[in-house]
Amino acid sequence: MTFKNILQILGGIAVVLTLVPFIAADFWWIRIFDFPHLQLTIFTAIATLAYFIKFDIKWAKDYAFVSIMTACLVFQILKIYPYTPLAEKEVLDATIDNSDNSFKVMVANVLQKNKDHNKLLQEVESKNPDILLLLETDRVWLNAVNSTLSEKYTYYKGAPLDNTYGMLLYSKLPMQNAEIHYQIDDSIPSIETKVKLPSGAYFQLYAIHPTPPMPQHNPMSTDRDAEMMKTAFKSRNKQIPVLVIGDFNDVAWSESTQLYKEVSELLDLRIGRGLFNTFSANSKIMRWPLDHIFVSEHFRAKEVLRGNDVGSDHFPAYAELTLESDKKDEQTPSPPSENQLKRAYQIIEKEATQKDTRKESN
Repeated sequence: MTFKNILQILGGIAVVLTLVPFIAADFWWIRIFDFPHLQLTIFTAIATLAYFIKFDIKWAKDYAFVSIMTACLVFQILKIYPYTPLAEKEVLDATIDNSDNSFKVMVANVLQKNKDHNKLLQEVESKNPDILLLLETDRVWLNAVNSTLSEKYTYYKGAPLDNTYGMLLYSKLPMQNAEIHYQIDDSIPSIETKVKLPSGAYFQLYAIHPTPPMPQHNPMSTDRDAEMMKTAFKSRNKQIPVLVIGDFNDVAWSESTQLYKEVSELLDLRIGRGLFNTFSANSKIMRWPLDHIFVSEHFRAKEVLRGNDVGSDHFPAYAELTLESDKKDEQTPSPPSENQLKRAYQIIEKEATQKDTRKESN
């Protein structure tokens, strides 16, 4: 086999991997290809460039190969471009220094089996967030961190569980009507609460950690997508500013997250700033953004960054935000189309049908 044949095979693989996410199916082995988009873009660029450098483009099949590869590369770049500092920021920079209308938020999937609790506490001490969401937290984690965190955080709502879906929410800001919900499964919690800023203004907070599609436990993405869509409709019906945080187990550019974003009419802090890949902390190559902070148009960003290593397979996601409702018209999100709303409803209905089917089989 010649080097040219090898490049053509690699190019064919790149084309297939580019097209797979377009398949309208929620099987894990399809949705998993949403994740390594940046890696696929680099792979496609290298294969295309090598073909240009090594061979003369003079035959029809060469032109066809290069044209297809170039089209794939352009598509891949356009998909990833919004999450680079070259793009226009979707959430604009803060324009005020008023501490009464600003706060810090941090989301950290701690990895349930991680025993380095002090590493997490050191990162919390360093970032000093006003709102702290800890995911994959069981009773061991609660017992290890609660005495320290309760000294700083007056308000708490949590569901420590040993199934990797435990959730602890700490806040220095007053939380009102804090509730734990199980939107999809009685073992997958989410938290809803109103938060009061020192200025007296309120915003609605949703914290979620939907289950990922996995071959051994949950071979389809329906449950994950349905929890995202249910949260999207709650956000869409907002009467006050909205903040949604959590480990979505999905990347920012996937069809599911994009649909969630459109239906919820929320904004992504990453757009125009960077990828801020939070998973996997164990690999320097295979990383992508799974932990998210979405905001309504009422918020501006002072600082957005990825946190430091806390001994988990995730890095924390961190942001300092300001509430500037008087300037919300400067970054108003586009409303979803009727087709997008219909698609979101269909996902929720599909999950409900699958749940009824599972109940009947048991």
